[in-house]
Amino acid sequence: MTTPILDLGPQTRILARLAEAVTDEQLPGRTPCPDLAVRNLLGHLLGLSVAFRDAARKDLGETTDTPPNTVVPDIGPGWREELPKALDELADAWRDPAAWTGMTRAGGVDLPGAVAGAVVADELVIHGWDLARATGHPYAPDPEAVTSAHGFLLVATDEGNGPFGPVVPVPAEAPLLDRAVGLSGRDPEWRP
Repeated sequence: MTTPILDLGPQTRILARLAEAVTDEQLPGRTPCPDLAVRNLLGHLLGLSVAFRDAARKDLGETTDTPPNTVVPDIGPGWREELPKALDELADAWRDPAAWTGMTRAGGVDLPGAVAGAVVADELVIHGWDLARATGHPYAPDPEAVTSAHGFLLVATDEGNGPFGPVVPVPAEAPLLDRAVGLSGRDPEWRP
């Protein structure tokens, strides 16, 4: 799978603004991820931002070796400062062309840099959608990141099963974001 270098900065800024708008009262709320409340989704976003930052830097270790489903993530008291910082660092790390070459590791899986870049674009787009839906905020993701996420999900889908669960059928004429959401195993019509 060949992935062009993608500036993740526009999508990370969108995600940071969404997270900033989350109220304390929304933290225990449901999300499209059945096992994650809003607070856990924010914790997952913080963890994946650090892990994929380190994957881009080829700084392999504990952050890149831990499979994402080994623990239910949560946020600490400093998450409102930590998450935007981690998202900025993630975008900066992926601006280095070397991030997209060679091999790296994320979630305990060795993979080519270009594939890791596509995976993180998918994570940012789909979890941005999750967070927006769970908190009732409008969501207009970066179009280039949506294209990358959709391309990754198309390649990673096999016989109706995507990398994150069974595909939810979405009409071919639906917006690209809805088609990506369906490929990720989520219903684009989901509401809390």
